[in-house]
Parts: sequence; C-alpha cells; structure tokens
Amino acid sequence: MNNTKWWQPAVIYQIYPRSFQDSDGDGIGDLRGIINRLDYLEHLGITAIWLSPVYKSPNDDNGYDISDYQDIMSEFGTMEDMEELIERARLRNIRIIMDLVVNHTSDEHPWFIEARKGKDNPYRNYYIWRDPVNGGVPNSLRSTFSGSAWEFDEASGQYYLHLFSRRQPDLNWENSKVRQEVWDMMNFWLDKGVGGFRMDVIDLVGKIPDKEITGNGPKLHEYLQDMNRETFGKHDVLTVGETWGATPEVAKLYSDPDRNELSMVFQFEHIGLDQQDGGEKWDLKPLDVRELKQVLAKWQTELGNAGWNSLFWNNHDLPRIVSRWGDDKQYRVQSAKMFAILLHLMKGTPYIYQGEEIGMTNYPIQEISEAQDIETINMYQERIAEGYAKEDIIYSINVKGRDNARTPVQWDHSPNGGFTTGEPWLHVNPNYKEINVEANLKDPDSVFHCYRKLIELRKNNPIVVWGDFELVTRVPDQVFMYFRRYEGETWLVTANFSREPITLELPETGQAGEFIIGNYTRDDVDFKQLQLQPYEAFAVKLA
Repeated sequence: MNNTKWWQPAVIYQIYPRSFQDSDGDGIGDLRGIINRLDYLEHLGITAIWLSPVYKSPNDDNGYDISDYQDIMSEFGTMEDMEELIERARLRNIRIIMDLVVNHTSDEHPWFIEARKGKDNPYRNYYIWRDPVNGGVPNSLRSTFSGSAWEFDEASGQYYLHLFSRRQPDLNWENSKVRQEVWDMMNFWLDKGVGGFRMDVIDLVGKIPDKEITGNGPKLHEYLQDMNRETFGKHDVLTVGETWGATPEVAKLYSDPDRNELSMVFQFEHIGLDQQDGGEKWDLKPLDVRELKQVLAKWQTELGNAGWNSLFWNNHDLPRIVSRWGDDKQYRVQSAKMFAILLHLMKGTPYIYQGEEIGMTNYPIQEISEAQDIETINMYQERIAEGYAKEDIIYSINVKGRDNARTPVQWDHSPNGGFTTGEPWLHVNPNYKEINVEANLKDPDSVFHCYRKLIELRKNNPIVVWGDFELVTRVPDQVFMYFRRYEGETWLVTANFSREPITLELPETGQAGEFIIGNYTRDDVDFKQLQLQPYEAFAVKLA
C-alpha cells in the first residue's frame, strides 16, 4: 500500500473544549486545559484531535455560531495558546483537526452586521435574503432547531435564511466572494500547521432555498473540488464532511480519491435506527440489531476502494452509546468494551469522543431548567405548546439530548470530577467518583485499556486497516459477527448485543487460533458450542 495516507490507520479523538479540562477555575474548559492533558492522549495512542470550534463566538450554539474565524473565544484562551497547542501536539505526533463551520456564521459576525445595514451594502449578498410572500415567510423551509428557517428583518422588510438558530444566518455560497473568504480563512489555519478540517453540515452549502433544496444541492461537489484545489489539496491533511443524508453512492462522490474532494464523510444512517419512521429524533423506537448489522455491513462493503469510512458511535451531538444501546448499570464496562471492539476492528478511521474511552454515561435530568442545549430547550417548548406530556418530552431528552455528551470529562474522584475548581458550566455526572480517568488508568482491565489495546492493534496489523469485511448472517439476531480477511489471514469478530447469554453452534467456522482481544476472560473459543456472556465481544485469529 504505497499510496497509504496517514489518516487511514489513524484513530481520531474528538474534544469538546468547553467540557474537557478547565485550567483557570471559571468552570469552562479551555485550550490550556487541553495542553495540560496531552500526555494522557499520547498514552491512549491517538493520531489526531478533532477540536470542536474554539473560534470567537457569542455562544448561541456553543461555538458553532462564529463571529470571527481568525480569532479565539476569550474563555478558551488566546491565539498564542492555540499555536502552542498545535506545536505541543505535533511534538507528540498528534495533529489538530479544526472544526470548519462555513454553512453559516453568527449574527454578530462583521459580515452580517454590515449586511443588515441595508440592501445596498456590499456585504448584503454574503447572506440569503428574500422578500415576503403573501405577507409571510418566503416558503416552508424549517430550522433544525424548530420553527421556520426564515427570520424577518424589520429594518429592510426582508427575511434572511437560517437553517439552524435565527442567530446563525446562512452564508450565500453562490457568491464567489463568500467562497474566496472561506478559502482565505482555511489557508490561514493550514499555514498555522493544522492537520485538517472536520466540516460541519458541509452537505448544505450547495442549497437552493427557492426550490427548498438544502442537502446535496447541484453545485455542492463543484464547490468542494474548488475548495480542495484552492486550500487543503496542497497539504497532507485529513478532511471529513458531516453529511446527514449520505448514501454509499453519494459518499463515494465525496471521498473517491480520483475526484479530489474530501478524505471521508460522517454518515449517520446507523444513528437514526432508534427513531420512528417519519418522526423526529425525539420520537423513539427500540434498536433492531438486525437493522444495525445490515447498515454497518453495507457501509463496510459498498464503498469498495472508491471511498473511505469513518467509524463512530458518539460525538458532541449524540447521547453516550453505552447508555443508548448498551447497559450503563450492571454491564456498563462490558457493554462499553463491546461497542469499542465491534467498531475499532472494522475498516475505516475510528473516532473516539471524549469520555467514551472510560465508559462515561448519559446524565438524566428531571426538569427542563437543567438543560443547556438550544435544540433541547426549543424542542421542549414547541412540544409543550403542541400538548405533549412533560414526562414524555423529558424521557426523550434523557435518551437523545445533546447535553448527555457535553457533561464535563470525569478525571478523578475530587469535586467536579477534577474538571474545574470553580462552578462547572454544565452539571458533572454524579457517577464521577466511580467512573473517571484516574480509576481507569489504575485498573488494567478498564475500558481505557481496552481502547488503548485496540489502537495498538490497528497500528500493528494491516488486516485491521485494509482487510475485506464479511458479515456472518447465520447467527441469532442479537449476535453481530464478521470476518476480516487480508493476505491469507482471517480474523473473526463477535459481539453479543444482549444482556442474556447466547449459545451458538458454528462448526463450519473452523478452528480458533490466537485470541486477540475480548471483554471477558476466555480459555478458548470452540465454534462447535460457543457460549457468549452478556454483552460479550472478542476477536480471534482463525487457524
């Protein structure tokens, strides 16, 4: 594999800076806190950090509303801190992947402040403005954060588009000046030595609002090819697009190396499997493991060599996987390791979200006053007005709300889990005395050491990076089993997605050779009669 890219055998670690580590006691995580924890991340073995936004922002959507792309939010630190983080990480062979948010800006960005001054302002066309239709909104486009995607501007008598918060006006990518501003800003960061970009809702930048087309607009790939040519195409970096509507066919358009667009995309097909058909993410249904197997296997096989997979269970927008589809009480450690083993031995680049590597769990709330997330609060108010029962809404929030992922990292058993000496911006999960980094590091059988071993396996075994994937179908619904094959070597990965033991008979599988990794102690693996423990997962090399 002479054309190997550094990001193909890599493991990426996502940091949500507000919640990672506070260094100055103001209750908000910061860049200095990240710098102070680089030794820990080096010990884990990661290749790169995806850093959620640290740009200047009024924080309407926790930094995803940017008011200056070339400055740092003061509560996170300074540009000097940022440059020091890039350099100190580099010395440990860790790259920094910036979060690129270019579908929209903050309404406090100088471009939008200018654009609001009137229809003749040179910055007016940086955003998307439309006249009222029949005295109301231009059309029925809706915001992801509830309500219409159009906000009326009294001064000019026009509406502007915001696919997210009304304080996040959408940029007009049809304006070549906007695109040039984005290229210049990306080159500013590339010149500082960043290792690439995670691109927030990048599939929306080709939107045609008048036709109510938002995702995958007709010019999207042309824009991305221009971006590649004008910015990161000249650098050895990772680029990953957040693309909610992607199918394998669409993903190949983004990530086929011959097309000169992105390294890979995040697809979310598996993430919607516990959502009712035709409903919103809050309309819950139980996970069907058969569907999960089909979806993940499809993405493993259909990209072929014309694309590259990103592998993830968690991020800053998603609840903790161990609480969502595992058992975060009796079998927390086993199910946390099961999700790790199942995912990290697949083909693609795995992403670990902060705290996942110690098995952090969701934090249930009783009242909406405990929530911080704008999406959660807006949905609550909307559904109360529509007559939903409060208990049902709170239940959905506790299963799917974004604050679940954003509670501070639990470092030790000191107050606030060692995250801050002050008052934390968001409640710390009370289970921090049992679940924390310090306890994980001391216990050789911890979730952390399972992740560390998986990262080592990926670095040292080409089969994990390059091997073909084949789903085993002749197993019970709750068992997820697959082969990886490469240059005459075969690994078999098995996971029991259930809290009940399961017995399998698979004599045709052959003889188990070397035991590679597992979340239970095992003497042997006998496929003639294989008893799987609750949430058991393991990988073996076949003889």
